[in-house]
Amino acid sequence: MRFVLRILKALALLLVLVVIAAAGWLFIRPPELLRVGDGYAAKIVCSNVFIAGRAAEDVLHDDVQAPGNPLLRLVRVSVDRDNDRVTARFMGLFAQSYALYRGAFGCTSVPDGNFEAAANAAPFDPPAKMQANDGLWPEGEAIDNPADGKIAALLADAGVAGPAMRAIVVVRNGRIVAEAYGPGFSAKTPLIGWSMTKTVNAAVLGRLMLGGKISFDDDNLLAQWKNDTRARIKVSDLLGMESGLAFNEDYGDVADVTRMLYLDPDMVSLPANAPMEAAPGQRFRYSSGTAVLLSRIWMDRVGNAQAAFSYPHDALFSPLGMTSAVFELDARGTFAGSSYLYATAHDWARFGQFLLQDGVWNGQRLLPEGFVGAMRTPTAASNGRYTQGQAWLAPGGSSAAFGLPEDTFWLTGHDGQSMAIVPSANLIVVRLGLTPSRLDYQPQVLLKAILAALPQPRGPQQQAGSQRQTQPQP
Repeated sequence: MRFVLRILKALALLLVLVVIAAAGWLFIRPPELLRVGDGYAAKIVCSNVFIAGRAAEDVLHDDVQAPGNPLLRLVRVSVDRDNDRVTARFMGLFAQSYALYRGAFGCTSVPDGNFEAAANAAPFDPPAKMQANDGLWPEGEAIDNPADGKIAALLADAGVAGPAMRAIVVVRNGRIVAEAYGPGFSAKTPLIGWSMTKTVNAAVLGRLMLGGKISFDDDNLLAQWKNDTRARIKVSDLLGMESGLAFNEDYGDVADVTRMLYLDPDMVSLPANAPMEAAPGQRFRYSSGTAVLLSRIWMDRVGNAQAAFSYPHDALFSPLGMTSAVFELDARGTFAGSSYLYATAHDWARFGQFLLQDGVWNGQRLLPEGFVGAMRTPTAASNGRYTQGQAWLAPGGSSAAFGLPEDTFWLTGHDGQSMAIVPSANLIVVRLGLTPSRLDYQPQVLLKAILAALPQPRGPQQQAGSQRQTQPQP
């Protein structure tokens, strides 16, 4: 019996030593997967608490833990409102990661814990905050007409709107005709666009094109690419996701995209140092790193650091009246053009209306002629799925396969964000939510149902006139 007790004590001691060793390992050298998870949790909680005004525990439970890796259920967060910081730790102890709120520039992941560098990377003179007015949308926030009953009924159908829908706005002939919001969300809630941000970032670059500071054909884009085969990469190659740069966009594990977003304070570093895997223009490679490179490139072309930080606001958001838009920077001061724009559904719809009007707003051309056309023109390397301007023609299937108008083009983002723009129907449908791809929801279902509920399209000549309109019509 004593022998058995000795064995049990030895096993218990061994178990304690194993637990202590494992805890020490997790504390000193946590696996990258845990660091990514904590970085993601800290960043998402920070943005939703400080920008959207949501409760930290709700964001942790609903946004971070519910749809993702089971390990995320063991993440704990704390919010330090005195210092505008969020800390996330696995099991409340390990692989700590941080996010910092920087006012008009939202939150940034601070994976190295260098808060001083992150704070100093944001300018001291942020753009002045715009105030929404009471005018009719899109000039203001008011909706003048009662909702279209047929469309409102569709938005109330969970099978059409999709699981975990947070906001849907339908714009017809330049006015909002129906909208719906999930529990806890409203027309005043800023929501993340994820990769819809890429198209907005492209439009910011397009504003610079209008002023002649950059062009589709520019090459030699980064100083570190000088005397390198990457010097041949053109702006058009980056916009079309066919730069030839290697980049792993797999969100299921620790990959280039998650390293860039949550492990590296300088998001530009990884894609700028990526090797070539193909000649420019020869291979389609969807890459969030490409969008961040575009941010760095257009910021450098502005020519003045302070002006670059204010440029999205001054050149795009302010003219369009996107009063809620918060375009976030990384910890070293580059706009996260791949992923991090928060805005209300009304403001996302304003951007859609801007594209529908071919880059013209209130009679003023803000994008070069042909720029929105590039957003609607497929690239050969993507087999017609992606366009020359950071937008989609066929996300998850062609328009024809769903019986949609051929001129439909899309902005799409992680977890079910989408914006459909249909010029021939003078229609925009914005749909935001928390709908992971594993749920197999396709926003084409929503768009098709809305199109079917609209009056029959007019003749070709009238449709062409509708596409040329530059002002909303009641």
